[in-house]
Amino acid sequence: MTSLDPAAGGPVTSDALQVLHRVFGYDSFRGDQQEIIEHVAGGGDALVLMPTGGGKSLCYQIPALVRQGTGVVISPLIALMQDQVDALRAVGVRAGFLNSTQDLDERRLVEAEFLAGELDLLYLAPERLRVESTLSLLDRGTIALFAIDEAHCVAQWGHDFRPDYLALSALHERWPAVPRIALTATATRATHTEIASRLGLQDARHFVASFDRPNIQYRIVPKNEPKRQLLELLRTEHPGDAGIVYCLSRASVEKTAAFLVEKGIPALPYHAGLDAATRAAHQSRFLREDGLVMVATIAFGMGIDKPDVRFVAHLDLPKSVEGYYQETGRAGRDGLPSTAWLAYGLQDVVQQRKMINGNAEGDEAHRRRLTAHLEAMLALCETVECRRVQLLNYFGQSGEPCGNCDTCLTPPAAWDGTVPAQKLLSTVVRLKRERNQRFGAGQIIDILLGKKTAKVIQFDHDALSVFGIGTELGEAEWRGVVRQLLAAGLLAVEGEYSTLVLTEASGEVLRGERKVMLRRDPEKPARAAKATKPAKGRPVADLPEAAVPVFERLRAWRAATAREQGVPAYVIFHDATLREIATTAPATLAELGTVNGVGENKLAKYGEAILEVLADGGADPAAAPGGAEPAAPGGTGHRAGVTATAGAVGASGGTAEARAGGRATARGAATAAGATTAGSRGAAGSRGAAGPAAPEASGPLWPDDLAEPDHEPEPDDIDW
Repeated sequence: MTSLDPAAGGPVTSDALQVLHRVFGYDSFRGDQQEIIEHVAGGGDALVLMPTGGGKSLCYQIPALVRQGTGVVISPLIALMQDQVDALRAVGVRAGFLNSTQDLDERRLVEAEFLAGELDLLYLAPERLRVESTLSLLDRGTIALFAIDEAHCVAQWGHDFRPDYLALSALHERWPAVPRIALTATATRATHTEIASRLGLQDARHFVASFDRPNIQYRIVPKNEPKRQLLELLRTEHPGDAGIVYCLSRASVEKTAAFLVEKGIPALPYHAGLDAATRAAHQSRFLREDGLVMVATIAFGMGIDKPDVRFVAHLDLPKSVEGYYQETGRAGRDGLPSTAWLAYGLQDVVQQRKMINGNAEGDEAHRRRLTAHLEAMLALCETVECRRVQLLNYFGQSGEPCGNCDTCLTPPAAWDGTVPAQKLLSTVVRLKRERNQRFGAGQIIDILLGKKTAKVIQFDHDALSVFGIGTELGEAEWRGVVRQLLAAGLLAVEGEYSTLVLTEASGEVLRGERKVMLRRDPEKPARAAKATKPAKGRPVADLPEAAVPVFERLRAWRAATAREQGVPAYVIFHDATLREIATTAPATLAELGTVNGVGENKLAKYGEAILEVLADGGADPAAAPGGAEPAAPGGTGHRAGVTATAGAVGASGGTAEARAGGRATARGAATAAGATTAGSRGAAGSRGAAGPAAPEASGPLWPDDLAEPDHEPEPDDIDW
């Protein structure tokens, strides 16, 4: 191959563009992709911060295809490796994985392929790099690069910390000449610095893309019967859409999933209390079926590549902005409009404060970090400004009001809440001084409203001077005052029963030295009538009317083909590609080859079948799911307008085209015929995700249970 030095005149760019076009079916790079790929392909280290859906994977996949050897990808979840490998094989990339779901013969076959130079990409869990036999295997092969995916897992007090990531700094010590690229979609400046330090990437080039996801609409609503609110969201805005609903407790996950099923919405639960086989089966169904809702704890989601997740809903407050951003980022990876929806209330604040105060895992400094994370999350919830601007500011980036979040679409009012705050804080003071008592928010609000409840009468609270002084506000408004005072640190919770107590800053308010501005949530808009046309996030939205039935036929063909092959539908084609095919209606293979997302391998494998679906408007597209799969001689195929070879072969062993698609391996012909390069592996390609639990965890390595919001959490139930 010609020189890999980008400064030498651009051969890397030429090779990378050809691979992008021929293998992945795209004509140009996005954002910083080209610069990152040139740098890594040229042998440089890189740390890449890029939002979910921004195209991070191409930043290491293409350099692995351009460079000599095999790209080794460190991926945190073995349950997703098979799907990642399937997606690469579908475009003709020779990919494999090694993990404990495989038997000895399967592992030996993949190892032999690696040693023979017959793999472009090899996926490993970080735990496997602590096994000496794996290190010895890598020593005997040729490594093109190391890609460390989900690099934020190395941050020790981060939301997805994985201890085995700490050992990855040894990669550079053992293989100093092999370039490394670490990638994440979630990192504050502090996390960014920690990743660089722990992985020894201080001297690497750092690429930081915008964290903005303009296709996601961020909405945070006051919590009021959250399951009912969720149901309304799904029925009015996302009927038939795939989505994820996050809850903090296993019990809440189970109840919410059962509630949705009862209401006619297909839903599955996912949490660490389920056995490994059930979790794997539910995850597999979510990836492979259209319109399924996954109700889950934070045990689910990292590495999920499903592009058509149309909504992510939170029924409980996330513990940090990083976690919130990571979780909401699983919506709309395909760039189509999607919703990030959170129901948030007073009990969320009380519960999170209580969890931090009762946390026994870390020292006081750790509790301060947790408090800072929570306060940033509360600030996002309580802001009267654009949510997107607030989110970007948290990650050290600037932005303009987006016009597409709830605070932009229905701006909340800010009002002077100093006097109500003083009344509430005074009630807390008088209960302590005059009765030596502490109570929760409910009793204090009853006193302010002058309610003679049984509990008020029992404790003689109607005799307090503050009794009935707060009738200018309703109960919901007072709960909002309590919530916002807790969020601002002007009030705190203590003890087993979450009683309210003053903080050091409370005195400033009581003495009139500090003004308290509060957020007034806008009135709930009238319930929308059931839409007669598709919701804006649906894949058929904005399609020309004539293209809608074509798109639906293509989706039906894709679903049947995916079922036949046992892969997720998006491995065949993304919705965005089907939309373009339905809109442009190509009549020949040459025209189909110009559609984004149709690379040479997919053109050869599915081209004739797609043209038949387009031509046979009234036929059942599922009748022949596979369609014709014409062989492409030499394993290169013939994408319209693209030459299969790149010209003269250099001294270093051939062009990028020869390496990525036309290498003379024993399985080259199988690739060309659409059987995928690993199709002849037999057992090696079989799915093992539903098997027994493995050393490399397919879920988090910590408990993920919490009590329901109206119950006290057990000491060992808290998910940190």
